[in-house]
Amino acid sequence: MENLPKPKLGNVTALTITSPDLDKSFQFYQKLGFSELYRMDFPFPWIQIKDGALLIMLRKYDSPYLALTYYVNDIDSIVREMEEQGISFVQRPKATDMVKRFVMQSPDGLNISLVHLPEGGFQQPSGPTMLKMPQQDYFNPEKYVNKTCGMFGELAHPVKNLQASIEFWEKLGFVPLSKFSSPYPWAILSDGLAVVGLHQTDHFSFPAITFFAADMKDKIARLKEDGLENFVESGPANIVVETPEKQHINLFRLGM
Repeated sequence: MENLPKPKLGNVTALTITSPDLDKSFQFYQKLGFSELYRMDFPFPWIQIKDGALLIMLRKYDSPYLALTYYVNDIDSIVREMEEQGISFVQRPKATDMVKRFVMQSPDGLNISLVHLPEGGFQQPSGPTMLKMPQQDYFNPEKYVNKTCGMFGELAHPVKNLQASIEFWEKLGFVPLSKFSSPYPWAILSDGLAVVGLHQTDHFSFPAITFFAADMKDKIARLKEDGLENFVESGPANIVVETPEKQHINLFRLGM
């Protein structure tokens, strides 16, 4: 897709998900086409995984938590810029913290975190998400970097007021790529790196990692054969999966 904005918050982004059992979570995501990148116990146990396009940071912690995370080199200047635009942080690093981490929240409570990391510390996966794939490849499953789940499309986020949410995300460098009124008001926004879907609806009440595929019916059948559990059918070829960490993943047929 041409004319995408340049990311304002950082050049590496991931979804941070806490897990009480890292190995159990990793085994789950392996079945969804993810592989391990790094694993460390400092400053807490964590495993970084990817599916070729999407980066996920699994962090050891007992309570469920999800954040859209940016790894930032010059974090103080980014924080200062956010504060100048009226953005407040619900969590700031302590003087004793080994790693600086700032957390802000969207108007509807989605966590967005900035984590200080020296340049070159992490790398963004090189494969394209749905945002950067040529549209002619959408219906060619051979082009998907994740053969199990398909194309990462968006982090779907339910909101109460679409326009107010758009205005917040624009302060973070996101721009609306598309906007719709049916079946309810919703929009797709991106900063050129992450993709967020804002959905003014009560059809769902949680953020959800969303994948699309032209052959999703077949992919779902294979996942079921492989023992996939804890999912809800949502149409003829769509399911919503609850992960071991109490998060949610949408697997939707393209053109639903």
